[in-house]
Amino acid sequence: MATDVEIDDSLYSRQRYVLGDSAMKRMAQSSILLYGVGGLGAEIAKNIVLAGIKSLTIQDPAITTRHDLGTQFFLREEDAQAGRNRAEATVGRLSELNPYVSIDTVTSDIDLTSDLSYLKDFQCVILTDLPLQVRVRINQFCRSQSPQIKFLSADVYGLFSGAFCDFGDKFEVMDPNGEEPKETFIASITKDNPGVVTSLDNKMHGFESQDTITFKEVNGMTILNGRQVKIEVISPYAFTIGDTTGEEFGVYESGGIATQVKVPKTLQFNSMEVELKQPSIMLLDFRKWEIPIHVHVGFIALDRFREQNQRFPNVWCKSDAAEMVRLAQDIASQLDEKLSSIHTDVIESISFTCKGCFAPLCAAQGGIIAQEAIKALTGKFTPMKQWLYLDALDLLNDTDRQQPELFKARGDRYDQLRICIGENCMRKFAAVKLFMVGCGAIGCEMLKNYALMGIGTDHKGQIIITDNDLIEKSNLNRQFLFRPHHIQKPKSVTAAESVLQINPDLHIVPQQNKVCPQTEESTYPDRFYENLDIVVNALDNVEARRYVDSRCVTSQRPLLESGTMGTKGHTQVIVPHLTESYVSQRDPPDEEVPYCTLKSFPANIEHCIQWARDKFESSFVHKPSNFNKFWSNAGNIKEIIEKLKTGQSVDGAVTTSKLLKLHLNTWYDCIRIGRHKFEKLFNHKARHLLDAFPLETRLADGTLFWQSPKRPPVPLQFNLNDPQHLSFVISSARLYADIFGVQWTQKDLEPVAVKSILSKVDIPPYVPTNKKVETVETKVSKEVEISGDELVEAAVRIQETLQNENNEKGLKLLKPAEFEKDDDSNGHIDFITDAANLRASMYHIESSDRLQVKRIAGHIVPAIATTTAAVAGMISIELVKVVEKFPREKYTNCFLNLALPIMLLSEPGPAERTVIREGLSFTIWDRWEVKGHKDLTLKEFLQYFKVTYGFEASMVGQGVKLVYVPFMPQHQKRLTQPMLKLLKASNNQKYVDLVVSFAAADEEDIPGPPVRYFFGL
Repeated sequence: MATDVEIDDSLYSRQRYVLGDSAMKRMAQSSILLYGVGGLGAEIAKNIVLAGIKSLTIQDPAITTRHDLGTQFFLREEDAQAGRNRAEATVGRLSELNPYVSIDTVTSDIDLTSDLSYLKDFQCVILTDLPLQVRVRINQFCRSQSPQIKFLSADVYGLFSGAFCDFGDKFEVMDPNGEEPKETFIASITKDNPGVVTSLDNKMHGFESQDTITFKEVNGMTILNGRQVKIEVISPYAFTIGDTTGEEFGVYESGGIATQVKVPKTLQFNSMEVELKQPSIMLLDFRKWEIPIHVHVGFIALDRFREQNQRFPNVWCKSDAAEMVRLAQDIASQLDEKLSSIHTDVIESISFTCKGCFAPLCAAQGGIIAQEAIKALTGKFTPMKQWLYLDALDLLNDTDRQQPELFKARGDRYDQLRICIGENCMRKFAAVKLFMVGCGAIGCEMLKNYALMGIGTDHKGQIIITDNDLIEKSNLNRQFLFRPHHIQKPKSVTAAESVLQINPDLHIVPQQNKVCPQTEESTYPDRFYENLDIVVNALDNVEARRYVDSRCVTSQRPLLESGTMGTKGHTQVIVPHLTESYVSQRDPPDEEVPYCTLKSFPANIEHCIQWARDKFESSFVHKPSNFNKFWSNAGNIKEIIEKLKTGQSVDGAVTTSKLLKLHLNTWYDCIRIGRHKFEKLFNHKARHLLDAFPLETRLADGTLFWQSPKRPPVPLQFNLNDPQHLSFVISSARLYADIFGVQWTQKDLEPVAVKSILSKVDIPPYVPTNKKVETVETKVSKEVEISGDELVEAAVRIQETLQNENNEKGLKLLKPAEFEKDDDSNGHIDFITDAANLRASMYHIESSDRLQVKRIAGHIVPAIATTTAAVAGMISIELVKVVEKFPREKYTNCFLNLALPIMLLSEPGPAERTVIREGLSFTIWDRWEVKGHKDLTLKEFLQYFKVTYGFEASMVGQGVKLVYVPFMPQHQKRLTQPMLKLLKASNNQKYVDLVVSFAAADEEDIPGPPVRYFFGL
């Protein structure tokens, strides 16, 4: 990153939402040494460089071979042919990822006699591909320094990976989880020992025991305001805060907010030497809870085998595996907690595959280790304690294990993969037809994995990718296939070109289509999906995921689903007739903010930001759009004017007349209206609320109207010397000028020039009004009633405007804004930030920085490359299982949070079964097919279900159209009509999908599975 430690917001914007400015700045001053740039090292390097540290040094004495091309995506065939050093061959392409990171290379080796003094230049050291004794020595050196150098070690051997973390004797974690501090409004605080705090309106506080919280705005027991206390949770709605019986506490009266405080904590780590014998191992999969300790022993045995034999065990060599088992048994007996027996299958599998390297494991482990390195530099998030083992042992099936020849190296780029999964699986990979929707962050990582795995390289195989987006600068921080010169180019086309450089054998077809109902018939019909082997989601929104899931269910195709949000990620395997689908599990809906809260009674900054976003849409998008629509649809203007004069409402007329009233023809006019807007929103609005509800107002039960969470507003007095006040006027004026086509220059935006104009602007006085203030939370926004006087006034204003313009066509259409969060030059986020913070000031709510406003207003999903890499690696492991058609118990869904860090691996849920009657049931994957003919009537169609399934059909529907409902009289006439006439069918359509429900005794109708009716033409 830049030497002045300034952060390029357009490049790092999504990551800043995850790490924050302080962590980003600490990274910008830090240096890392990474030893070994094989497959795992390349993944770690990629993620660290994308994250944006000051400098990275990659050290590797190895020479590039074709063997490396199966896992190391920065290396090329020409590097292997030239025998280039791996570090030197990598550095050029690695440097392209981030111009702000300085990258150096070292080509010397490290052994037990090496001078380690050069490591003092680094804050963190990461080791791969080194003997265990050397790693122990380096770890001891790092611990001996002051300050201690943070130490990480990781390796991938075949289908197994392991990682170790040691951040020293005292490592301070500034923010354990990275979550926004939780906050709850208070209903009561008891005067007791301990005092009990209860949340308002029975809303869950979200705190945990031993959390530290602080109070503000408490009335009565005011001594708590500003005080920090540790709590004990007694229910989701209450917690204790210690003794509140003392006289100094007073008696709680009302109000108050309890806010979680992030308190730094200090962690202590053991050295690698200690942890080898008494390992602290993270448990990832409760189905295989006993496996990690055996992998730990197996890795130590592998290193000992290499030390004794000066080589790794040979590929699928039983005698070498037997020796590995003996070594493992000896090591197991030396652990502090001795293992009574060894999991022989695990040790043998490590021995059989260790000369290979499974690329998806490199991706997953590379994301995890890079995130740990970021923690080491920043103190942001909780480090892992201290070992993590991740395996793909399930990929070895019993049939292939009996044929060792399938795993032998053949001297090509796929040898490392072949050693792991065998030639038969490799051939299936090559012939796969895969469709990936989305080519963003996850999509880029997926494509890299597919290139390394040889997906779609056979003449029968193919990868089809689609994404209708163009590349933006903010994408470069995590979408590693893209470079600065790709900005504004199509994502799919660019990703295809980039991944072909990794593996030219790929058969890849880039498209720029949306996958949605509008392209269902023309571009991606049923026959498209039916020609695929697998579909992969690389999407960033739930709606699109649900749609692709529905298409996979209809076409009965497996779907690999994944997603990320900051340090959190998920993967889900969806297999026809085996697992539930994506829509089977639904997240709880987001809690909607009541209309009256947003409009008049905000309680937090989020409410203010949403209000400001709504104001932007109303003022600069909807109103000018309606203005243009009015004139486009106006027809006879004289007739419209006459209608308005007689009190008849005309769509858009009042809005149009108000915009005509503004008379924005000069920059002075725009500043004037910006100043008027300030007065209306932040002064007059507050005064109106206080007129409607004076501070002493009480509710029917005698309690004060203005009490938490309702805050009484304070009318803001405009101050020329307040930067926020001035900024709001300027940002408003800019937007109005752009809409009305008024020219302005940068000089016009200067405070001196704006102040000069404002000194001449008349301010409209506050006029009390009887306009009702909505206070009922269940009420929603409704259309504002327009009075007859307003309609007449609109008629007069439109008529005067036309007379001044001399003709109806003389009116100039407006240019509505199109909200764009990523263009900082358009002033959109400036307006929303100013408006939100002024509203917050009016209600005594803590203000927000521009970054947070941009995230909330722009609905930006926080993102970081480390999580993306880990998630893409985990779901790519499942691709092998889908191709091999594994049983459900072999598949793995994953939820991870690298901030904590946790990874939870679990078996996918089964497809839920719906019982129609005893002996007749179905799942979401089932489909009934009815073969018809051109003369088949609706009555005959219904008879088919009665005869075949023993049920009377109670409803037949096609999409949103009701084809047959028995109790509707007109539908009885349809019984004799042909199905061909009743159903909507496009040209050459051979079938339609219908919904048929069945009547059940004393119960609601039961919807059956989808029914595909073939016309038989």
